[in-house]
Amino acid sequence: MNLSSIEPDPSAPSNPLRVAAFTGGDNVPGARFRIRQHIPALRDLGVDLTEFAAPLGSYPPRSRLARPLWGVATLAARLPGIVRSHGFDVTWLQREMLSKYVTLEPLTRAPRVLDVDDAIWLNRPGRFAPRLARLCAGVICGNSYLAENFERWNPNIAIVPTAVDTRRFTPAPPSEELVIGWSGTSGGYEYFRPIETAFATVLQRFPQARLRIVSDRPPAFTRIAPERVEYIRWSPDNEVSAIQGMTVGIMPLLDSPWARGKCSFKMLTYMACGIPVVATPVGMNADVLAAGDCGLGARSVDDWVDALTTLLQDHSLARTYGRTGRQIIVERYSAEVVAPALKQALTRFAGR
Repeated sequence: MNLSSIEPDPSAPSNPLRVAAFTGGDNVPGARFRIRQHIPALRDLGVDLTEFAAPLGSYPPRSRLARPLWGVATLAARLPGIVRSHGFDVTWLQREMLSKYVTLEPLTRAPRVLDVDDAIWLNRPGRFAPRLARLCAGVICGNSYLAENFERWNPNIAIVPTAVDTRRFTPAPPSEELVIGWSGTSGGYEYFRPIETAFATVLQRFPQARLRIVSDRPPAFTRIAPERVEYIRWSPDNEVSAIQGMTVGIMPLLDSPWARGKCSFKMLTYMACGIPVVATPVGMNADVLAAGDCGLGARSVDDWVDALTTLLQDHSLARTYGRTGRQIIVERYSAEVVAPALKQALTRFAGR
């Protein structure tokens, strides 16, 4: 789908498309950025969307003993929304209702649209993802890698990237501080392990620099001195300012099937704030880096040391990359561009 060719409707139709959207919870990134942030814009485009967020979340607690009770309570909490969905025109499923299982989805109003921003078929391989895709009239995928895989189970595919609200994520005045920054859930800490030495080397080379981690719990690095790490507990209130204060934004990945399914959202938020990026050129990361001179790709420890050193030393280059990155987001990944693409996909899969 060519997003740049899609123009918003001049006025909303008198008979709006009514969508019941089932999401994973209030602070789930997929719910916030792939669905909830688009509600006002979609309404202006003639799509009346009501969100049914999972009050207990869609992901199980860490305690295995608590999971059976959590699962029953989570599904019970979904039932009122499922009943209400039959008063809508189409059901939009933000992934599965209960992590790694097909449960109550067949009870929702058809036609259904599945939204996918991760390689979920790798969870319990060959079981729930194909069935979930076949239950739906179409699948909205966050990148081409996801689309290529879901086409095996449903030929009706739309590629719509995760959007950034460019009115919230904006550049801030430059700072004299040197901050290498990463923002994401703590599950992403595994991507630091193979290249942790690179960050230790760069921090030793730049005594005034620090590594900023914005996440749900502190990291436990083994090669980086704790005093060189600034941990900021993530919240919706500080997610923008924490990025704006970075000198370089990083997105390390492993070259794995799961990583190739990532939709590069943290990289996009850095760029929206005018921050140059260093990222592993895997999957969508490589596509974003290829869109323009917004940062540097790095795979090996030496690559990471060289890239970070370059951007911490060359302030002019870093500012140029930051400006280019911001422009790429505005033109390709902003909410203003993505909302019309979502409207087009929902309308098509609803048979309108």
